[in-house]
Amino acid sequence: MKKHMINILACPIDKNNPLEIYEIKTEQDVIINGALFCSKCLRFYLIIDEIPIMLPDELRNKTNEIKFLEQWKEELPRKIVNEGEPWNLK
Repeated sequence: MKKHMINILACPIDKNNPLEIYEIKTEQDVIINGALFCSKCLRFYLIIDEIPIMLPDELRNKTNEIKFLEQWKEELPRKIVNEGEPWNLK
């Protein structure tokens, strides 16, 4: 995901903009892995292989998202890892 895209993305649940962005792996101005966070509804959306995955809760893959949180828990903020919606590691 190109970093400048953060300006046009909004939370699909409550339409909040701007979202907070947390970069794990980047190359120049492209985020390879990371997360977007909505401070209004506390939902996080993963960025995997440059693609922001911004689906409503019922279409999200809980197993894959929990694995991602476990893999990157040291690089992501606690508000995502332990308090994020719709699920977290706590």
